[in-house]
Amino acid sequence: MRIRDLIRIPAVSAHCDLPCGVYDPAQARIEAESIKGIIAKVKDNDDPDFRTRAVLIKEQRSQLVKEHLWILWTDYFKPPHFEKYPELHTLVNEATKLAGTAGTKGEFDEAKADELLAKIDEIDKIFKETKQG
Repeated sequence: MRIRDLIRIPAVSAHCDLPCGVYDPAQARIEAESIKGIIAKVKDNDDPDFRTRAVLIKEQRSQLVKEHLWILWTDYFKPPHFEKYPELHTLVNEATKLAGTAGTKGEFDEAKADELLAKIDEIDKIFKETKQG
């Protein structure tokens, strides 16, 4: 006999894996704004130790952006959202690539940071629309 046969677990259902309100693209935005700030600070600083620390922090922030967006994509957004907003898959894909080695993770390019922030804004707009309905 298995333990789960001994314990009665009630069936539950939810839109996401925790009550709504847990997920928010603002988390990705905060990290992306940090990336942009780091890029600006590195531009005016030639200290190799400072630059090494900046690279490490920027890489970490870039990875966090990707993780926050993936969580939204996999845990918050559901098939009805993707049906209503068919561009959502592409937006998340493009944003995570901009936070990866093809974007902010790979270089100190302020334009890439701005592109990333713009994609996050587009995702956030859709996110807010899904919260209204």
